Amino acid sequence: MLTNEELLEKYELTVGIECHVQLNTKTKLFSGVSNDAKNAEPNTLISPICFGLPGTLPYLNKEALRLAIKAGLALNAEIALYSKFDRKHYFYPDLPKGYQISQYDEPIIKNGYVDVQINSEIHRIAIERAHLEEDAGKLTHPSGADYTLVDLNRAGTPLLEIVSKPDIHTPAQARAYARELYLLMKYASVSDVDLYHGNMRFDVNVSVALSGSKELGVRTEIKNLNSFMNVEKAAAYEYLRQSGLIERGGKVVQETRGWDDAKQKTFSQRSKEEAHDYRYFPEPDIPPVRLDRKLIEEIKSQMPMLPHDARIFLKDRGIKEENIEVILDQPKILDLIIQLPKGTSNNIYVRAANWLSNEVQRVISENNFDIDKDLNLTAENLLRLSDMIDDGSISFTASKEILETIVKKDVDPKKIAEEKNLIQISDNGELDRIIEEVIKSNAQAIDDIKSGKQEAFGFLIGQVMKKSRGRANPGLVSKILKEKIK
Repeated sequence: MLTNEELLEKYELTVGIECHVQLNTKTKLFSGVSNDAKNAEPNTLISPICFGLPGTLPYLNKEALRLAIKAGLALNAEIALYSKFDRKHYFYPDLPKGYQISQYDEPIIKNGYVDVQINSEIHRIAIERAHLEEDAGKLTHPSGADYTLVDLNRAGTPLLEIVSKPDIHTPAQARAYARELYLLMKYASVSDVDLYHGNMRFDVNVSVALSGSKELGVRTEIKNLNSFMNVEKAAAYEYLRQSGLIERGGKVVQETRGWDDAKQKTFSQRSKEEAHDYRYFPEPDIPPVRLDRKLIEEIKSQMPMLPHDARIFLKDRGIKEENIEVILDQPKILDLIIQLPKGTSNNIYVRAANWLSNEVQRVISENNFDIDKDLNLTAENLLRLSDMIDDGSISFTASKEILETIVKKDVDPKKIAEEKNLIQISDNGELDRIIEEVIKSNAQAIDDIKSGKQEAFGFLIGQVMKKSRGRANPGLVSKILKEKIK
């Protein structure tokens, strides 16, 4: 029996990912019902169109088209001037019509790509297509009950399904690609990308074949993953499961599988359908979509800064890669750095990035802040706080205490420093008096320094800081002490 390491050498992993992104329109894709189902009671955001009642006619949400165009631009893709909707037939309790309105052979987005970085190496993942479609409802299976509940609040929610080509060959690449899609859709303001509430979900298609083989193996699809970590873990588990099965003389079955987070393994759900099983045909109630190039150019001119450009902006200012990725996860944090005045030295950018990636994240986490509602930190106060360190007004340790306050309240850092008695003593006369008292009461330390025991010098500085209650400027203390000891 081969070890996992030997399996990795013998078999090649191939992954393709289908990502469902819920567009942040106010209403559903084909009806005027609210699209925000997060806190709604079951079956309250519905209409006759959601139920598929006889005589109802869907009508296309134009804002969904605009958001799809933005997504296509973020994906470096072609925006089709002509696209159409189709009926995808399948029978399931959460789909009252018996079909889903989707796009099949003429999607709105084609031929894009996403670049991901793994250990300083760039991997380009091709996007085969992205198409608009409506979501189905939600099934709930109460614990211990012998029935299933149907909630149609999500039925008709606008989705953009982004389909990658099978260009992913490691679990780490799968995770990086999923996260990059998340960032692209967030920065393009296409979706809330709320993974917890299912506003972004990943279906991971996995196959294995002998290394060097020109043909792909039989694929399985792991459905509805809602975290980057689970995308990586599911791909890794399925790779080892399939390669181990083949090695034992078994055959991989084309099927849909689920992910058991508690057991950290996939499990069989049902056999996998092919396209012909859905009996696609053109949607007769919605005319084809014809886009004007001027509309696409207009939307392109309004596109915000995307992750790739943000990385360049931050890197050019000397910010470390690990800090860049933390900052990118929160656009409001990135905005604070962008808002720092032009011409500011890299020192403030690096210092601000360190604060925002560490101390500010701690405060946000400990206080359970909604970063878009509760964060009161401003670029102006970041700059003022940095200037106070540079001019010796406060110590770096004191800056962290002040920072915690200005994250919560929009207050001048100097005012906070004064209220908390954190302004450093930089007056030579006052420092001279404190240092004289310390020298007089620590004669032995002076003798030790003169005999070459330099650790006693640090002791004296500590005594000065203690006597000044931490407010003495350490740099000046060191300078004056050296002069007096000489």
